[in-house]
Amino acid sequence: MKYIQTEYSGPLSGTVHIPGAKNSSLAVLAAACLADDIVTLEGIPHIDDVRVISDISRDIGMELRREGGRIIIDPRWIDNAVIDPGKASSYRASYYFAGALLAKFGKVTIGFPGGDNFVSRPFDQHIKVFEALGAKVTFLNDCFIVEAAELKGADIYFDTLTSGATINAMLAAARASGRTQLHNAALDPEVVDTAAFLNRLGARIYGAGTETIRIEGVPYLTGGTHTIIPDRLIAGAFLMAAGLNGGQVTVTDVIPEHLGACLAKLEEVGVHVECGDQHITAFGSGSLKATRIRAGMYPGFATDLQQPMTALLLQAKGKSIVTDRVFPKRFAHVAQLRRLGAEIELKRESAFIRGGLALYGGWVHATDVRAGICLLMAGLTAEGYTRITGVEHIERGYEDVIGSFRSIGAKVSMHEWDTREQPPQSMPR
Repeated sequence: MKYIQTEYSGPLSGTVHIPGAKNSSLAVLAAACLADDIVTLEGIPHIDDVRVISDISRDIGMELRREGGRIIIDPRWIDNAVIDPGKASSYRASYYFAGALLAKFGKVTIGFPGGDNFVSRPFDQHIKVFEALGAKVTFLNDCFIVEAAELKGADIYFDTLTSGATINAMLAAARASGRTQLHNAALDPEVVDTAAFLNRLGARIYGAGTETIRIEGVPYLTGGTHTIIPDRLIAGAFLMAAGLNGGQVTVTDVIPEHLGACLAKLEEVGVHVECGDQHITAFGSGSLKATRIRAGMYPGFATDLQQPMTALLLQAKGKSIVTDRVFPKRFAHVAQLRRLGAEIELKRESAFIRGGLALYGGWVHATDVRAGICLLMAGLTAEGYTRITGVEHIERGYEDVIGSFRSIGAKVSMHEWDTREQPPQSMPR
């Protein structure tokens, strides 16, 4: 069993290159199934979720290989649309294969999506999309089947903002007959990036990044080349790290406009930021102010950043409040932070944080990728050693978490626990 060990590191300082966005990559890799020729993708990160997609690709007959910093995909020889339930359940975005393969095969069998263990996702909106386009959805014990003799364009009104269902609707509608209009669509940069990729292949998608998206179905899509946008969520976490002990961190190869709400909050708590065309530098003052965070859908403060922000707010004297109504149960990290001495009270969808208290190292467990980064950041401010299990969750979203944090001076290392030995009493079970 692997675990990450951290210790107090003082001010963090350095530069971090930001890789391609995980959430864009998972959507675009599945979207490549829609193409009728070879696709080249740049910026796809080396993460566990991408390795699962590579396995799924082999299962369905799609060639996927890395050549340097590129991934080359040949979807011309896809011979089936049956996705192994075990592989589908190992990551959340597996549902994109349903939208991407439906137009070509008329029937897709896929396991239920898995991934982060913090809350059930609004999967009902995906089902709503498929049914609106004329498909029938059947649920079995370990998988579901989506089938349609023909996909026909429709007006679809989302009941809630959902990036995943908005993307899946674009995939399914791209080769449907007629016009599809999506209302109350998500505005996320990853939605825009997926639409840009499909349009490069010949899709006709208009309005991505607004509340109404129009898709004019086309009979086929060509191949093409596309570069994934930078991961705004990884960038945000490293900028927050600059404020932990009064450091200075620069993130490069980013799109500052994607981080507007995050940068505004950093300034509010006392971390100064300076933006260039493709880089951002955060300057920690060493003195942080308590604040209130309300997570929301883009362009609001991202729910994926409320956990690492909590680690930063533990250093701010006074009471901070973090509210997450996007995923109200996304607070599994709170119990783990308490093991390090944090004083946090949970009330429904809000965490009340008493900041400015000393933290002490201990064993903690990450239940999802962002919780893992939160615990790692907290460990960099704690006295003694902090040891984090659940490393597999972090590796789903970070291609080299140890190297990246070491590049800014963090004292962090990866270790292997011999499971034949008796675990420490304080290790989470």
